[in-house]
Amino acid sequence: MMVNNVIPFDPIPLEKVYVNLRSVERSVDLLTSTLIKRQSPAQLLHWTLKALSLTDLTTLSGDDTRANVERLCFRAAYPFPERLADPKDYGKVHTAAVCVYPSRVGDAYRALGALKRLDQIQIAAVATGFPSGQYPLHSRLAEITYAIEQGATEIDIVVDRSLVLNGKWNQLYEEIVKMREACGDKAHLKTILGIGECGTMVNVYKASMVAMMAGSDFIKTSTGKEAVNATLPVGLVMIRAIQEFYRLTGKKIGLKPAGGVRTVKDAVAWMIMIKETLGEQWLTPELFRFGASGLLDDVEKQYYSLSKQLRK
Repeated sequence: MMVNNVIPFDPIPLEKVYVNLRSVERSVDLLTSTLIKRQSPAQLLHWTLKALSLTDLTTLSGDDTRANVERLCFRAAYPFPERLADPKDYGKVHTAAVCVYPSRVGDAYRALGALKRLDQIQIAAVATGFPSGQYPLHSRLAEITYAIEQGATEIDIVVDRSLVLNGKWNQLYEEIVKMREACGDKAHLKTILGIGECGTMVNVYKASMVAMMAGSDFIKTSTGKEAVNATLPVGLVMIRAIQEFYRLTGKKIGLKPAGGVRTVKDAVAWMIMIKETLGEQWLTPELFRFGASGLLDDVEKQYYSLSKQLRK
């Protein structure tokens, strides 16, 4: 498993950072609105299946049980019922991963094993005191170890936003480095910034840079539990950080919007923005994901509708 190696903390990329929100919003509009309108039904079907292949199908509820994790895994592996799916798609299209709490990782591992999909669908676990991050570091690291032991191949950590709000960038770096070390080469590290609780877009940019220096394979917008989750403007700010990090190091870091991506239209806007900024090479499960629980419902709806249109 290829992982992002830690690099020394460098404060220089955090200096003189300025984000013009209105300019960011105008850029998002230029990048997405016109291009979305130009998509043909065939192109939209392509984007629909692409969104499916980039989804971390998620359940993070207080009433999660083995049974609903098993259902989640089956739906991740077989998103369309056989009687309604195109024969070329059934059993061949699936989500990138399932995402669950550490205590449910074992259930997901056994369910995907029974479906013979462990080599195709990753198991992501939220960890490190999700969603607040306000727990002692030793307990957050223990969560990572436990989740990997249970079969997780990806760990979605959550940062302590108080470090971001107080500008304690070195401490944030050191904490994420320890989390990277806990993952080792056994699991990819996806770092949730909790952008709705970071205070400013400048803080989002700086937190993104620190997370990448500390060895994150992905930077992720949100837990899905904040009042503000994944928005296109904040996504563009994170993309600019990814571009700068790539310029400085040659390392490609992934992006995961989570929370608020509920429809294929939402997903298409994100994918077009990625294509127009980072390039088509980022539109793979190795570098881009959606964290979603409800997106698959609209994917299924649009898949049937667009397939029907194209058969006429």
